[in-house]
Amino acid sequence: MNKDLKLLEAILFVSGEPIDENDLKEKIKDKKNLDTFLNELQKFYSSRGINLVKTGNKWSFRTSDDLSDNLTIYKTQKRKLSRAALETLSIIAYQQPITRSEIENIRGVQMGRGSIDHLMEIGWIKPSGRKNIPGKPTLWSTTNLFIEHFGLNNLSDLPNKDELKASGFLDKRAAIATISDIANSDDMIENIDNSDNEDDNNIDDFIKNN
Repeated sequence: MNKDLKLLEAILFVSGEPIDENDLKEKIKDKKNLDTFLNELQKFYSSRGINLVKTGNKWSFRTSDDLSDNLTIYKTQKRKLSRAALETLSIIAYQQPITRSEIENIRGVQMGRGSIDHLMEIGWIKPSGRKNIPGKPTLWSTTNLFIEHFGLNNLSDLPNKDELKASGFLDKRAAIATISDIANSDDMIENIDNSDNEDDNNIDDFIKNN
């Protein structure tokens, strides 16, 4: 193979971006035959896994179009739960089925759709019909995947109020601490911020007696 041809091939192959023809011309000795060399390379690679492509006045190697579907890589990305999502999950676990406004009343703050959407995306909560009140808001409950993920046989395995008191969890944000404790080795659960001094005044409403 002609040395200029080999040089052009090497330069284009290692470049991370398209290269201007004038820059390529400076690298070879036989400058008048640049177009011939590039066209020869383009023809050689036309039926291979990578193709030499000209865009404007620049050249670059690109993956062959007919391989794009085969080279798509799907990755599972771990996302930590926000504090709001963890609180929402805990409330739903103990009070299901429950509406979004009821969750907000217990948390004491208005919530965006992010927490509900994230928990649905993970597959830990699901819509469970609508409450028969004006506006018919959606009721939310946990899923079988939630039970499986947290290593429960069923929802009755969640500690009841007396068990939480005996464990000292009712001092502050009991059910949230419980959900975290059940999954303390799970990478998806974000550590609870111990600097939060807000007391959970609604704890009696938060947890059902079993």
